[in-house]
Amino acid sequence: MIRVRDLSKSFDDLKRGRVTALDRVSFDVHPGEIYGLLGPNGAGKTTCLRILSTVLRPTRGVAVVAGYDVETQPAKVRAHIGFMSNNTGIYDRMTAWELVEHFGRLYGMDEDRLRERLEEVFTELQMNEIRDVLGSKMSTGMKQKVSIARTIIHDPPVLIFDEPTSGLDVLVARAVLKAIANLRDQGKCVIFSTHIMREVEKLCDRVAIIHRGRFLAEGTLPELAARYDEPDVEELFFRLINVHETLYAT
Repeated sequence: MIRVRDLSKSFDDLKRGRVTALDRVSFDVHPGEIYGLLGPNGAGKTTCLRILSTVLRPTRGVAVVAGYDVETQPAKVRAHIGFMSNNTGIYDRMTAWELVEHFGRLYGMDEDRLRERLEEVFTELQMNEIRDVLGSKMSTGMKQKVSIARTIIHDPPVLIFDEPTSGLDVLVARAVLKAIANLRDQGKCVIFSTHIMREVEKLCDRVAIIHRGRFLAEGTLPELAARYDEPDVEELFFRLINVHETLYAT
């Protein structure tokens, strides 16, 4: 569902000159799988996800999502993905129902199918009690649920989540992770970025550790533990980051 080969992205910065945000990364994500991008802030996670969702164009390399090239077929890619950033961006004057309905129409959904899908999604995410709540009156947890609902309303085969639990309390974060796990169980192809070790351990089928735009390691958690003789994900993460920082500084 997602195939990435030698993907890179560079920017021009007035102070630092040419900056490489993503450096020749390659990976695949399959249906029924959650693929985690684990890295500190500024590691390149968001850059990678923005390329996959056609918000950014790569400097080099190839990314194919749901069978479509992100550079040459961006409209097709957007029709087959749901992208949730860590910024909820809820409209204050729209109710939860109106907002999700609006996004369904933006995706060109047939009205009958949209109505059916709205009922399904609001029931699945336990949102029926907030149907008529205005965005300005929503709690953080409500806003996050609405963000997930508008991401999945058109039932896309590929879902992209960029640090979806950022700033949430533990109960709301747990509900968000459960919703994402359910999407995986429905056969969706899910890519999930985070800097929280516990989320990787709880949710991800495979993970790539990313730092300064480069993949330092990739695999299932048992594979990584065996490869580096380190069963603790957090210790493995910091070890790889420290080694890379040392090499980067020399």
